[in-house]
Amino acid sequence: MTEAPCRAMHNKFPQKILALIRSCRYKILMGPQTDQRADATTSSGRQTACKAGKILEATGEGFFIPTQKQRQDLLIECATRGYASYARAFDILKVTKQGLDPQSIQIKSDFDSLRICEIKSTNRDLRQDWSGYFFSLSTAELLIAQSLKERFRFVLVNTRTGSHLELTLTEVFARARAIYPSWSVRF
Repeated sequence: MTEAPCRAMHNKFPQKILALIRSCRYKILMGPQTDQRADATTSSGRQTACKAGKILEATGEGFFIPTQKQRQDLLIECATRGYASYARAFDILKVTKQGLDPQSIQIKSDFDSLRICEIKSTNRDLRQDWSGYFFSLSTAELLIAQSLKERFRFVLVNTRTGSHLELTLTEVFARARAIYPSWSVRF
């Protein structure tokens, strides 16, 4: 294939992604389209993660839970830039630029100042170095982390102590003492 057709295909690719993102299938993946904060506190499995999100917001380190509109804008911006994205593969965002207020974030213009984070939380007694902590990573989280590289972090949060640890995917694998592959199936 010559260079010109490749460039033409590349130019059309983001438009196809954007069309897919805006389709009904995307809205099903996104869930309810409200401008409310995405604090899904209804399921007991998410309560610890929601508490962890509030703990991170209170640290003053730039963490904030995105609204549904910000989530949608982030997914569109990721697709436009050629990154893999999935709404349920991240929980919280972090502003990395000093002086930028999380409440005034514009996803498109401030994208380079954002870190996308997935919260892994626990309320158990753990060692200070987090050794012995066991958690799962979804395939979507792995895909997003591989695509976004340094823009993505896993944030381990102990809701009992309020401590947290930010890790890249590479750092997670470097610290892992064991990895157990598994499949989750939903009917």
